Amino acid sequence: MGKLYEGGVALVEVERSGFVEGSHRGSVIVLDASGTPVATAGDVTGPVFARSSNKPMQAIGMLRAGLRLADPADLALVCSSHYGEDFHLARVRALLRSGGLTEAALRCPPDLPLDDAAKIAVGGVRQRIFMNCSGKHSGMLLTCVAAGWNTEDYFQADHPLQQRLSATIEEFAGESAAATGVDGCGAPVLATSLTGLATAFRRIAEGEPGSLERTVADAMRAYPELVSGTDREDAQLMRAVPGLVCKVGAEGVWAAAIPGVGAVALKIDDGAARARGPVMLSALRRLGLTPDLPNLAEPGLLGGGRRVGALHGLW
Repeated sequence: MGKLYEGGVALVEVERSGFVEGSHRGSVIVLDASGTPVATAGDVTGPVFARSSNKPMQAIGMLRAGLRLADPADLALVCSSHYGEDFHLARVRALLRSGGLTEAALRCPPDLPLDDAAKIAVGGVRQRIFMNCSGKHSGMLLTCVAAGWNTEDYFQADHPLQQRLSATIEEFAGESAAATGVDGCGAPVLATSLTGLATAFRRIAEGEPGSLERTVADAMRAYPELVSGTDREDAQLMRAVPGLVCKVGAEGVWAAAIPGVGAVALKIDDGAARARGPVMLSALRRLGLTPDLPNLAEPGLLGGGRRVGALHGLW
């Protein structure tokens, strides 16, 4: 067995009414514009499942395999962990129709939208299209149609599509995957180090004009709400820092890069999404970036319906 992820260090404390009631541990790496590490905490060489932070690399793999989309907004959706808002669902349905497909072709599990209002609107009825990875799965299906591959088992690790997507992730990370698992959406997920994840995002952000990685990065930058949702983490950060491309992943993962500046990859060990913001903004400060996003820098804690505390970065 190869190296295992050894876990991180305390990165965020949880303060309520002036009392520190807990903390979140994790790992983070900051690369400069040349790819040299300038700051690290925790284990940045052990493998972790990057989860949805791998989606930009998967999108590049789809383009290499023949996916062609007329609208860059559709490519942003293919990279997304969308919140199931109306504009997300309308575009997923249009994507499927463009390939002569219906929602029945999706193999992601039925789910509820991530957006609270959208969740209420659907009345608790789970559908595959509501699942936050349905944009990625639509892109996978359209790639199979373009390449002439079977669409019935497109999500299986031994399918030619998935083999190409896995190879693309490994290429951009500059390392072989330590493990392959099944992601929440049912498609394969690869384990690489945070160093590899930051390296991949740096390469995407630095993509030359006309390259497929630049095409993906530009689509995400132009349509950050499609990558995530209205006022969600990825949308907020990409709107606040022009040129930055970023993507969250489940279990506390987040990666970001900006051309000519550097890249960041982080993992919160207990998977808490609320702890990502303070760590990401602290990491960006080490690259000279200071976006004004107080709700990400110090997420608030409520007591009796009012703010009585916050999360504070320790690193």
